[in-house]
Amino acid sequence: MAVPPRTCGASRPGPARTARPWPGCGPQPGPGTRRPASGPPRPLWLLLPPLLLLPLLAAPGASAYSFPQQHTMQHWARRLEQEVDGVMRIFGGVHQLREIYKDNRNLFEVQENEPQKLVEKVAGDIESLLDRKVQALKRLADAAENFQKAHRWQDNIKEEDIVYYDAKADAELDDPESEDMERGSKASTLRLDFIEDPNFKNKVNYSYAAVQIPTDIYKGSTVILNELNWTEALENVFMENRRRDPTLLWQVFGSATGVTRYYPATPWRAPKKIDLYDVRRRPWYIQGASSPKDMVIIVDVSGSVSGLTLKLMKTSVCEMLDTLSDDDYVNVASFNEKAQPVSCFTHLVQANVRNKKVFKEAVQSMVAKGTTGYKAGFEYAFDQLQNSNITRANCNKMIMMFTDGGEDRVQDVFEKYNWPNRTVRVFTFSVGQHNYDVTPLQWMACANKGYYFEIPSIGAIRINTQEYLDVLGRPMVLAGKEAKQVQWTNVYEDALGLGLVVTGTLPVFNLTQDGPGEKKNQLILGVMGIDVALNDIKRLTPNYTLGANGYVFAIDLNGYVLLHPNLKPQTTNFREPVTLDFLDAELEDENKEEIRRSMIDGNKGHRQIRTLVKSLDERYIDEVTRNYTWVPIRSTNYSLGLVLPPYSTFYLQANLSDQILQVKYFEFLLPSSFESEGHVFIAPREYCKDLNASDNNTEFLKNFIELMEKVTPDSKQCNNFLLHNLILDTGITQQLVERVWRDQDLNTYSLLAVFAATDGGITRVFPNKAAEDWTENPEPFNASFYRRSLDNHGYVFKPPHQDALLRPLELENDTVGILVSTAVELSLGRHTLRPAVVGVKLDLEAWAEKFKVLASNRTHQDQPQKCGPSSHCEMDCEVNNEDLLCVLIDDGGFLVLSNQNHQWDQVGRFFSEVDANLMLALYNNSFYTRKESYDYQAACAPQPPGNLGAAPRGVFVPTVADFLNLAWWTSAAAWSLFQQLLYGLIYHSWFQADPAEAEGSPETRESSCVMKQTQYYFGSVNASYNAIIDCGNCSRLFHAQRLTNTNLLFVVAEKPLCSQCEAGRLLQKETHSDGPEQCELVQRPRYRRGPHICFDYNATEDTSDCGRGASFPPSLGVLVSLQLLLLLGLPPRPQPQVLVHVSRRL
Repeated sequence: MAVPPRTCGASRPGPARTARPWPGCGPQPGPGTRRPASGPPRPLWLLLPPLLLLPLLAAPGASAYSFPQQHTMQHWARRLEQEVDGVMRIFGGVHQLREIYKDNRNLFEVQENEPQKLVEKVAGDIESLLDRKVQALKRLADAAENFQKAHRWQDNIKEEDIVYYDAKADAELDDPESEDMERGSKASTLRLDFIEDPNFKNKVNYSYAAVQIPTDIYKGSTVILNELNWTEALENVFMENRRRDPTLLWQVFGSATGVTRYYPATPWRAPKKIDLYDVRRRPWYIQGASSPKDMVIIVDVSGSVSGLTLKLMKTSVCEMLDTLSDDDYVNVASFNEKAQPVSCFTHLVQANVRNKKVFKEAVQSMVAKGTTGYKAGFEYAFDQLQNSNITRANCNKMIMMFTDGGEDRVQDVFEKYNWPNRTVRVFTFSVGQHNYDVTPLQWMACANKGYYFEIPSIGAIRINTQEYLDVLGRPMVLAGKEAKQVQWTNVYEDALGLGLVVTGTLPVFNLTQDGPGEKKNQLILGVMGIDVALNDIKRLTPNYTLGANGYVFAIDLNGYVLLHPNLKPQTTNFREPVTLDFLDAELEDENKEEIRRSMIDGNKGHRQIRTLVKSLDERYIDEVTRNYTWVPIRSTNYSLGLVLPPYSTFYLQANLSDQILQVKYFEFLLPSSFESEGHVFIAPREYCKDLNASDNNTEFLKNFIELMEKVTPDSKQCNNFLLHNLILDTGITQQLVERVWRDQDLNTYSLLAVFAATDGGITRVFPNKAAEDWTENPEPFNASFYRRSLDNHGYVFKPPHQDALLRPLELENDTVGILVSTAVELSLGRHTLRPAVVGVKLDLEAWAEKFKVLASNRTHQDQPQKCGPSSHCEMDCEVNNEDLLCVLIDDGGFLVLSNQNHQWDQVGRFFSEVDANLMLALYNNSFYTRKESYDYQAACAPQPPGNLGAAPRGVFVPTVADFLNLAWWTSAAAWSLFQQLLYGLIYHSWFQADPAEAEGSPETRESSCVMKQTQYYFGSVNASYNAIIDCGNCSRLFHAQRLTNTNLLFVVAEKPLCSQCEAGRLLQKETHSDGPEQCELVQRPRYRRGPHICFDYNATEDTSDCGRGASFPPSLGVLVSLQLLLLLGLPPRPQPQVLVHVSRRL
């Protein structure tokens, strides 16, 4: 983060102080001081150590007071340390709680977490779970191939012949403008009843499957009706699969015609605007339908590509990019006489979300000019594909060319780069309506195992930019059983509301033959998929035995996390997978890079590392020790890891066999005991199956007590481990009240509360009235103070959280407290563990006054004495608070206590917002280190679209001269413009529609974005330290010292003399960001591996089906007649384009 330069200010007089002129600006040299790289030479006396300067700054006659000597401030620091330690020893109850655990040693056992055994067991359980889904997938795929092979094609099939449940029927009946209402659909659509099913988070019907057909496909076409006819038989297989495995979630067949049949039936989630959902563009379908791809897209931007045609090309390229997944690599270039990349990417890059975003933004800047040069475009593309010095997919290789037409066939280029092996497929796209001869484009595609497509208008874009997948699927179909391998996807958002899922996919092949002895059909029928919810996988991992800071995670071959406690997307877009890299889920370092690589390679391993972790509230950074253990999950592309802190190697397991004792301890959970024993919060865990969850802890406790009156802790419907530990910790914390808290007067030491929280899920707050102001999470494992206390030795201070944008604390109306907590370390034989955290809550105002006394030159009994005019003494934090600033700052840089009354309402704020000049000096002198990272899962409010005029964007408006020009009328290009003018006026929102909004995503109000996070933590300086903040005519002395056994920094500084002496302000709050520079990141890509299988070639492939087009000179009479019809009649509805290319499946 760049820090603004300092500003020198003029001096101003202060009480009993004089401003000291200091040449230049910047902090003075000292231990850890960062000297500016350039600037005027400093006088030699300025280089003296700060301690030698102090006598000069306290020269006789300058002031009656001098800045405190270092030994004085060290004395104050010791007094502060002793006061905190004394209070925690008396009230915290660390030693007493340790003895209580030992006294109750017969009530629990110490169990060990054995990382290798644990991770292997969980990996095996996940493998078994996924294997059951694989078996169901194989039954579905085999049945689908047999059903289609046995199906008799019907040319005369009618809509009324087909009976099925149309998932969008209810929404379309409610919409009078829907396609079916306009066409008067004759299909026999079932009307079903649904029941709520918590497993699906939806209403479902288990007796039927549902059908979803994209909006731009005509439901009554012969192809679609035949597809509906033969896929109906899948419903019995769906139901049989569920009978065998009741845990199955969505079973889906995505057809290559666009039809989706899924089970169980549920109504489609009707969008607010246009439903653009097409199963063939879903990440799981794309992954299952073809092997990974290396794709180069070249776009003709010669001068003939004008207006609407260029707009169509830009949109087509963006749609083409959406057919790529993270297993694919891509680059995009434009060409006229010469070719050049449209973005900063000079080679193939991974087709991940962020890289595709760069391409999409760059494509919009393309400008048409010059002449067409196919040779330049193709040579560039082949050079890109031949570059072996970069990471790429190394499977299917293809070139996608978008052009308005041309005469050159560039045969010499193909002879040089691609023949005779033809390892690169060429797909050509004729864009716009024109009278050019398309034969050269057809020839290029047919001569290079590709396909020729036409995109005459908007409606043809989506269909024709995804049809190439059928061609890529040919080698898979011809490979037969060898290609029938289940693949597991990245994490993505389920379109039907199931949440985050992964999907097992299996391609379904067309097994028909044209006749006896004919070649085998080489078309893919579609992809079969079965969803697995991430929550179902999480249930297989240890819940609470790993402790608050232990966890399980899993990654795929791209390094993306499948499981991780930090996988928490704030908003999801079901068009894109959720791709959070392991190194972005945690704070990246070299050790984690090596662990990630080993996991991707499918190895086993174990390593103990020192690493940085973010606190749960993302305000702090802790340096911790963690043990990483990992193994591959067999039969999948996933790898599983386990992370354990050393103190979580062992855990307690309660053994409350004595039912009388169970009842006794349980009574301390009853609200009637709270007045005498303190308030109890219980963690909202799944103790029993019938326990009703609630976000209100009082209500949850009530539900828990009511259930416990009906069942016992040993009931089969309950988690005995959780229940026994909860009841044990209830009794143990009650004994802490009895032995320590009840007989103490908290007011004597200005304490608002004392508390204890345990691994078992108990948080006891004493006295009961203090619970009214308790704001910490009732789940200790989700409480920041709890997790940080386990990771840090000594006392952890936590001031109330304050945002710079919020108003200050209102001390008059509310009593503000500061939490001080510490972990209870228990040694039982050779076992060491930390089963609890105890602490106190300080009264802010009272401790601020106490802080001033402790950092003064008097004892508690003495009255403060001021120096007389003739005497000389050191300043202190009490008497001289008008001249001396004294503060306690925590390890994150947040203000904890101050001797300035006006700063009390700023406690909890980042100190740079309180005193930017002093915080910068602390940072420059290495008291603090900064850590910057990016949150790729944030949600941001959408930016309002710019409104530059009333006319629809992207619509070409011809001039009067154009209408009067006969040549214009007879031009096919002009006809295209005229037609699109009318279409654009009606359907102009197609170009403008936001995908999330168009598809009815529930997150239309927010969108995913990247946020930059900055945290500060203690640097390398541990000793007492004096330094000078120099700013021209104004300078400030300050002293800083870490308080032993705490996370506090004690700082004493002169108050600033000059208000205009402003330093650069360090920022800590989260800020919106574009993330790291993508153009630089792709130069050092993270390690990944592609899928283990690749099907990009088969010697028996028939490439004769390579696309056909029509080219004819326009007829003036026909054009004029059609124009009159358009002008006088109703504007034509864009016709579904699916029939053009679907027909080649027949």
